[in-house]
Amino acid sequence: MLVTREVRSLLDEVRDSVRSGAALPDQAHLIETICTRVKQRLLPGLRPVYNLTGTVLHTNLGRAPLPEEAVEALVTAARNPCALEYNIEDGSRGDRDDVVNTLLCELTGAEAATVVNNNAAAVFLLLNTLARKQKVIVSRGELIEIGGAFRIPDIMKQAGAKLVEVGTTNRTHLKDFRNAFTKRTAMLMKIHTSNYAIQGFTHAVAEHELADLAHQNELPFVIDLGSGTLTELERWGLPHEPTPRESIAAGADLVTFSGDKLLGGPQAGLLVGRRELIDAIKQNPLKRALRVGKITLAALEAVLRLYRDPDRLSERLTALQLLTRSETEMQAAAQRLQPVLQGVMAPLPVEVAIVPLRSQIGSGSLPVDRLPSAGLAIRPQGRKSGVLHRIEAALRALPQPVIGRIDNDALLLDLRCLPTSQESDFVTNLGGFSCS
Repeated sequence: MLVTREVRSLLDEVRDSVRSGAALPDQAHLIETICTRVKQRLLPGLRPVYNLTGTVLHTNLGRAPLPEEAVEALVTAARNPCALEYNIEDGSRGDRDDVVNTLLCELTGAEAATVVNNNAAAVFLLLNTLARKQKVIVSRGELIEIGGAFRIPDIMKQAGAKLVEVGTTNRTHLKDFRNAFTKRTAMLMKIHTSNYAIQGFTHAVAEHELADLAHQNELPFVIDLGSGTLTELERWGLPHEPTPRESIAAGADLVTFSGDKLLGGPQAGLLVGRRELIDAIKQNPLKRALRVGKITLAALEAVLRLYRDPDRLSERLTALQLLTRSETEMQAAAQRLQPVLQGVMAPLPVEVAIVPLRSQIGSGSLPVDRLPSAGLAIRPQGRKSGVLHRIEAALRALPQPVIGRIDNDALLLDLRCLPTSQESDFVTNLGGFSCS
């Protein structure tokens, strides 16, 4: 049926072309065109790619790659019936959050936890549950916009909460929050500006001060960490990123964060905090619409278990492995791959050079900080307009697309996210390169 449809489509195009005065293509060309189109239609929509962009947690490329433990867990869950909402001990109906609740509480210091399909859903659900038709006070400097033009004010509006902005873009004080209280105030909220940084003459109120103020007024204090990590990244030479445990210790009643960014797991939105608030959120009918399935929970549980052994985390958590790769290791990879890529590009008027690069973490995590990296730069020789874009398109057309970035008149291939174990397959994949 697919072949028939493509044949008919091509013949319609040829007839229209001939009517316009074009020559009739020969049979061999028609057959080759049909084969190419059919092969293209048979490719899966979700294809693996080589991420050589220099952005480790690339939103458009699926964010954090999962560790093997998580892959094995989700495959097992996919193949078999699982005790998802079944209590094996007494044979009664269970709660799917129990799969990860104990681990999340252990790793964050919270009393209870629940999981939805992403962090935006977590924020929406808590606002709809705890602040519907009421006011939520937020610093003006924290009204973020995340990818896809999703903005915190818009999420609040759709959740039924009334946003109250206080302070200024660069400076907000405790008195600004205090002066904004009314009888309709439902909570104080702090939003981590994970995808931008305000520098210079700035001031932000400390979490423990906001918690004290909220509790003095018998209101909850909520923190949206956005990315979120469960460990101190400084031990691996990475910049500090706030953790849920720090926020809970500072007095936060609820903390939300993502599963597929710095945490290194599957896409999920995690809510941790006081039991009565978590229980209220789980009673919201929208919780069922936003819940995750057994495959996500299986992968998330496997990733959370890795955090119980922090001394081996950088060896087992794939995202952390990529973030902590040494510059020396990537320079060695560049030296191995430079002659291969130069050979592939030989017919073209370009030069392939080894260059130092600066990777970024990505997905709104630590936007200012860059990681020393190394890679390859493809540069045109002379004035060869358009050659870089043709090469970039040809790399995307490979059996496993190679995704780089064009910057400063060069096509850059950052090797941070190409582990040594994948280099052989990468070279084989380059054998299909063709750029006319």
